[in-house]
This record gives sequence, C-alpha cells and structure tokens, in this order.
Amino acid sequence: MDTIFNSTEKNARGIPAAPFVGEVEEFIKDPNDFDLVFSKFQERLSMYKYMQESKGSTVKQLRVRIPDIEHTLQVCKTLQHHHESSDEDNNEMEVNYQLNDTLYTKASIDTKDTKVGLWLGADVMLEYPVEEAIVLLQERHNAAQKSLETALEDVEFLRENITTMEVNCARLYNWDVERRKALREAEEGTKNLAI
Repeated sequence: MDTIFNSTEKNARGIPAAPFVGEVEEFIKDPNDFDLVFSKFQERLSMYKYMQESKGSTVKQLRVRIPDIEHTLQVCKTLQHHHESSDEDNNEMEVNYQLNDTLYTKASIDTKDTKVGLWLGADVMLEYPVEEAIVLLQERHNAAQKSLETALEDVEFLRENITTMEVNCARLYNWDVERRKALREAEEGTKNLAI
C-alpha cells in the first residue's frame, strides 16, 4: 500500500508526484482494503493542498518584498549617480521623502560619504556605504526573484497534482459505489431466487 506513494517521481524540491489511477484494481487488490486506500489518497490530497497554501503564502510575501527591494535599490543608485556626477565642492542633493502615508518633507543630503540604513530583519538595521548597499540589494533581489520562480513552479506542480488526486479520489469512490451496487443487486437476485 505504501509503495503507491513512495515509488512516484518527485520535482526538483522533493515534492512527490501523484500516481494516476488508471485501473482501480491495480491499487485495490482486496475490496476490503478500499477504506484504507481511499483514506491514503485523501491524506495525500490534503497534504498537497496544505503545501499549495504554504507556497502561495510565500509567493505573496515575495511579490511584496521584491518591489520594496527594487525601490530601495533605485534610491541607492540615485544617491550613487548624484555623487558621481556632482562636483567636488557641491555634493548636496535635495530630496522629498515620505514621513507617513500622507506627509512628505524635504531634506538636503550630502552624497559624498552617505551611508544607507538597511533593515536586515528581526528589528535589525545596519548602515552600509552606498556601493555596498547596492551590491547587497542586488544579491537580495536576485535571490528573491529566484525564490519567486521556484515557488511559482511548485504552486503549478501542486495544482496539477491536486487535480490528479481529486480525479483519483473520484475514480476510487465511483468504483466503490459500483461495487456496492453490484453486491446489492447480487444479494437481491439471490433472495428472489430463494422465494
């Protein structure tokens, strides 16, 4: 019974592929095992749905994080460009920045030795020189893009396997209904002959 799921293919991240039930008799040798087999298929279906929900959450988080990284990267590149294009005496750059959702203000920034504060997570912020911040942000952007592609691949893989498992469960259920119907008819036929 366990070999039904252990011998299947896996994707690159080790998520097992769902077997396809072509002939129910291949999976259910003894009709008394139906409930066990059916529950195993439903467990696998539940597992796929849980994993899909988890991967979907990852996709949502990355779709929020990537634009934030891109925006921060653009700000750092603007600071670097202004410093490189300004003359030695005047490195001042006037900027508008957002204090909260509805309030903006102006500031003058000396771009000569500007440091950038980046949130690293867990309430930790570190200062970096602009050039180092750009390198770090580009690495994080590339990693986030790759993670998003991977998560989207997994979501699609899981969607396909959920569909396969739903079809499998329906085939198993329908097979059991037909089997029980045939047993009832056979019992009724035996009763009618006895009368």
